Amino acid sequence: MPKLKMHHASPRIDMTPMVDLFTLLLTFFMLTTSFKPTEAVIVDTPNSISEKTAPDKNIMMIYISKDNKIYFNVDNGLDSTTHVRVKVLEEMGKQYGVTFTAKEKAEFEKLGSFGVPMKDMKSWIDAKDGVEREKYNTGIPCDTANNYKDNQLNKWVLYSRFHNQGIEAAVKGDGDAKYETAKIVFDILLENKLSRFNLTTNMEKVEIKLGDYKGK
Repeated sequence: MPKLKMHHASPRIDMTPMVDLFTLLLTFFMLTTSFKPTEAVIVDTPNSISEKTAPDKNIMMIYISKDNKIYFNVDNGLDSTTHVRVKVLEEMGKQYGVTFTAKEKAEFEKLGSFGVPMKDMKSWIDAKDGVEREKYNTGIPCDTANNYKDNQLNKWVLYSRFHNQGIEAAVKGDGDAKYETAKIVFDILLENKLSRFNLTTNMEKVEIKLGDYKGK
């Protein structure tokens, strides 16, 4: 009597659950990812061999452009629910008699760096796009004469420190900017008790040849 052969089905993996999971993950990342705002100015920083990296959170950044205009940015610190950026804007508004609506405050919180005098801040926030916004980026006033009377950069730094005492500072200056402009920025930081701050540069590759090494 011949033996009965059992039919063996080929193994099969059902990929449907994996496709569903991938779709859910993709949707999650699309809804939760926040894109970094476009910077108001392009700065060609000088090179250095330092390997230390500046923090990407809890920082105020001062930019010095090639034409010696000064731009500023401050984030919400380690806890975004504190809305440090909006609080600093409100303080600046009180100093210069500018009132911002709730919609303008929410929009300002989403934007990036700026180089706008306070008299133009509302127009900058309300601009329809980056192109229109650019015309208001004439640089933040930082006149050190008359005891900082019209030194708006000093006040931005002051109120950023007031509302976030643990904030760090960084300076990103163009390699062609004048030293005098950088000194004004450094003096303002020192005036606000920020004696330690980051200088943002490009990483320069350094090659050491065997002939350059002198052993003892």
